Amino acid sequence: MVSVSRNFGYQFEDSDLNNTESSGISCDRLRQALKKCIKESYCVQTQARSAKECINAHDGTVPDKCFALLQNFSDCKKSLVDMRSRFRGRKGDIVT
Repeated sequence: MVSVSRNFGYQFEDSDLNNTESSGISCDRLRQALKKCIKESYCVQTQARSAKECINAHDGTVPDKCFALLQNFSDCKKSLVDMRSRFRGRKGDIVT
């Protein structure tokens, strides 16, 4: 039999996140990428607001990349409950 590799070649733009080991928690690398993106945003750095306030404000101080990561993280967490994902795999999860 031929074994199929689970590594689909998904990579983050940030090399630090690509080199982190999997913690075994589902969607963990997406969560870490989202946290890092929000922490480095103008809203958190200079305006000293909380991450939740920055995400809910939608005033342009958080990059669109962070909102894309938030959507991917949400899809990944939702797919954990979806029974169809047993066959299709988790959406947006980075497999290493």
